[in-house]
Amino acid sequence: MKTYIGTKVIKATPMTRAAYNQLRGWVLPEDESGADAGYLVEYIDGGKPNLDGYDGYVSWSPKAQFEGAYRETTGLTFGLAIEAMKKGAKVARVGWNGKGMWLRIFTPFADKQFHITEHEADPKYGDSGTLIPWIGMRTATNQFVPWLASQTDMLADDWLCVGAVEA
Repeated sequence: MKTYIGTKVIKATPMTRAAYNQLRGWVLPEDESGADAGYLVEYIDGGKPNLDGYDGYVSWSPKAQFEGAYRETTGLTFGLAIEAMKKGAKVARVGWNGKGMWLRIFTPFADKQFHITEHEADPKYGDSGTLIPWIGMRTATNQFVPWLASQTDMLADDWLCVGAVEA
């Protein structure tokens, strides 16, 4: 078997194994303990709902495995903040001074090429290029600017998701 690592944005709530089986309309198998602590997990990143009343795929995860794999969308590392942005989230640092400041990945027309004007053209470098995604910041004055992380930003554990994550 190959080894994998994953990043998902989910919804979850604490729930015992017995309560999950009851929710699903299932009989708890005799060799399982209904008192097992765990979480009801709803995957919101696509997939067909498998239970009425939920928008995503629902399953149950034992407490230890869940807590080893997931954390709330506050107190994130920079790496997790980047992964959240790749999933469509906006992120911010807790300590930022300006109100309403956040980052997100801006994806220009990735399948489009830009062409510079004739007076800007340099035969050595060509006259076109491909537009690629970039991280931009919404400033406190509601402007959008390219953003670069400082070492402090990269080592901080106070990143959080703001707004909804796109499913």
